[in-house]
Amino acid sequence: MRRQTRTVLLGAFAAAAITALGAVAWVTVTPTPAQTAEDSLPTPPEPPRLADGPDYERCIALLRSDPEAARVFAAEWDARGGGDGARHCQALALLALGEPASAAQRLETLATRSQASNPARAAVYAQATQAWLMAGEANRAYGAATLALTLSPEDVDLLVDRAVALGSLSRYQEAIEDLDRALVLAPERAEALVFRAAAQRHLDRVELSARDIDRALAIDPQNPEALLERGIIRQLRGDTAGAREDWERAIAMAPNSATADLAAQNLALNEAGPARR
Repeated sequence: MRRQTRTVLLGAFAAAAITALGAVAWVTVTPTPAQTAEDSLPTPPEPPRLADGPDYERCIALLRSDPEAARVFAAEWDARGGGDGARHCQALALLALGEPASAAQRLETLATRSQASNPARAAVYAQATQAWLMAGEANRAYGAATLALTLSPEDVDLLVDRAVALGSLSRYQEAIEDLDRALVLAPERAEALVFRAAAQRHLDRVELSARDIDRALAIDPQNPEALLERGIIRQLRGDTAGAREDWERAIAMAPNSATADLAAQNLALNEAGPARR
């Protein structure tokens, strides 16, 4: 996948916790403490990029080992006329240093002003989308993803990104529309099926949700987010034992992840029984 770190940035794709009112959450985007800065960093896309060259490669390498040093280097490089490459690295350094809102604003501004190719600018808007989600700014994430899609309208990753933002805004039908488009372009994309299942569930379309989860698990039987979501569906159908089995498998497959945390929460609520939920 072009942006290999989406799983970390968006946390558990089908994240949902069981409460007295049922499964209510859509996604969680905060990396868990066990995840490192390198894990959670949306690294520059494969070509086309906004910039290339030795200074850019050095700055990106520093991001993974010492984000503060990368920030200082990028600022000094920018002062020497580093242009888009320097500003891109500065923004990613801020993200790695735990300042997603500042990073997102810089990434969005950079993508807007750059004279680079449309695919390169779309990739930076995509990074801005992910950073806005990390900052808890779903409206801004939706806006950045929409700008990206004007430049690259058939980009499956961007369609999934925007669907995540829409789901975070409880705009589930619109999220489904984006995911429908993504799945026409990439029918075997399991994560899109998991997201669509979650959106359908929030609209009380449990049978459609279950159908998507079955498809997702047929494509990727070891998908922890799909198991998390199937457990929720099973719980809603009264299959407590099946739900517990799915959540336990999700934890075993992705320990120290947001998915595991949510599955553990669901297990604890399940064990507490209706009186405690």
